[in-house]
Amino acid sequence: MSQFIESIKVEDQEIFLLELHQKRVNQTFAHFGKEGSIDLAKIFKNLQHDEDGLFKLRISYDLDKRVRTQMIPYAIPEIHDFQLVENNSFDYSFKFEDRKELDKMKMKSKAEEIIIVKNNHITDTSFSNILFLKGKDWFTPATYLLNGVQRQNLLKQKKIKETEITLQNIKQFSHFQLINAMNDFDDMFIYPVSRITNLPGNEEYLDL
Repeated sequence: MSQFIESIKVEDQEIFLLELHQKRVNQTFAHFGKEGSIDLAKIFKNLQHDEDGLFKLRISYDLDKRVRTQMIPYAIPEIHDFQLVENNSFDYSFKFEDRKELDKMKMKSKAEEIIIVKNNHITDTSFSNILFLKGKDWFTPATYLLNGVQRQNLLKQKKIKETEITLQNIKQFSHFQLINAMNDFDDMFIYPVSRITNLPGNEEYLDL
């Protein structure tokens, strides 16, 4: 049976973006024709987590409502280089625990992290949504693989805008940053677009 995961930010005993995580879990159960869901707030409360600091609450679950939890200390990673990787058939519309295809793409790349290109459009990295800077405005690709909770949150707050980002226009942006449930907007490393080693005109993309 398919296993799914939610990775939720917990900092100083406070849980973040819980409503959006719960909505995604509910949608997963509904999509696969299952009644009910799991209660993330109840799961967190039952953990009786009383440590300060930044943690990732990793909840893996299946459609029979079997749940496993891990509370993992977390530090935002700095990534030294990125590579565009083309994969026109990859689908990650639900947050599956199985990451074999993502790991395979990463292993074939020559960089620390990949940015997945699908049908000529920029999507996500292997573990996050992505934002690009043009002037003073931050944009996120309309062609995401997974509509992450932080992405939804920032769009709702109008801190970022959605736009089409392709191999043809990526060089119009100066910088980028990674966002996910653990990585807040502007609270992490901001990279120049030149950190992508195989920008158009530099060398061939990886076509997987």
